[in-house]
Amino acid sequence: MSHFVELHQVGMAFGATRAVGDVTFTVEGGEFFSILGPSGCGKTTILRMIAGFLHPTEGRILIGGRDMTGLGPNERPTAMIFQSLALFPLMPVWENIAFGLEARGVSRAERRRKADELLGLIALEGYGGRMPGELSGGQRQRVAIARALAVEPQVLLLDEPLSALDLKLRQHMRAELRALQKRTGVTFIYITHDQSEALAMSDRIAVMSAGALEQVGTPRELYANPATPFVAGFVGEINAVAGTVTAVERGMAALETRMGVMRGRAGPALAAGQRAKLYVRPEVLVPGDGGENRLTATVERIDFEGAFALAHGRLDDGADLVASLLGADPGAGLEIGMRASFGFAAERAVVLADG
Repeated sequence: MSHFVELHQVGMAFGATRAVGDVTFTVEGGEFFSILGPSGCGKTTILRMIAGFLHPTEGRILIGGRDMTGLGPNERPTAMIFQSLALFPLMPVWENIAFGLEARGVSRAERRRKADELLGLIALEGYGGRMPGELSGGQRQRVAIARALAVEPQVLLLDEPLSALDLKLRQHMRAELRALQKRTGVTFIYITHDQSEALAMSDRIAVMSAGALEQVGTPRELYANPATPFVAGFVGEINAVAGTVTAVERGMAALETRMGVMRGRAGPALAAGQRAKLYVRPEVLVPGDGGENRLTATVERIDFEGAFALAHGRLDDGADLVASLLGADPGAGLEIGMRASFGFAAERAVVLADG
């Protein structure tokens, strides 16, 4: 795999407002790469800079080893799908798909052939003569993707394309998008604020906050080994216990908390004397006193979800606790108002210095 899209210390300022600062990452050829973060974190600004709609005020962007400085959208090997999809309502589906080819002077017969080929790729054979208004939301989404693929881009840029769909359709389209990307081999750069969407679809994810890059990694790396408190809290549900680091050795850290000393894997640049938090996922907590660490909470709510239950409680330091419980009757044995203990292994938790 080669570094196909490269951002080197890229920054973007709008007047006195710095929207993106010092962002560096690479995207491999044929990769499904997501940029994840809350609204206003700068992820769409980065996408628009890669596409050429905005030009960075700092740094460089390379695609296929070529510096994109000064090149507009039509001069780049990219295509972009916007949230609105922007299909032409008075143009049949096949003409929507082939629109970019018409602008390039491709004959009508060849445009129709290519549109039909792409309709097969997106499982909409026979839909070429329909109008966009006759399609479902998911079908319109697939047409927008086919239109982008028609011009044979090397990089497809997607700006939260599923945000307007309902939950079930969104989940269905995640699988379709992922399968389509694997079939075509096109490099996808996907923008989303939905953590589950990014985790389910991506080869790797860049997490952003307030214009800064927090961490880049595979979904499993980000979930199991967050490098910053922001990533720990943003990527998935997590419990946080505050304290002071008393020792760091052999990759493990001891944290003095109001509920006693707890141990976890040491995060980056952690040292004794620092204020820090121990982060542990809800599914790691096991009811009872097992495990090296133990959290005791007052149970406030139990949400039965069928295959599992979420027990919500209050720790002695006032922080919230949530435990994910499995079993034939998940949550059985717990009652509102009772004191309950949850154990967990040190290796399943991480200690990160306060940001």
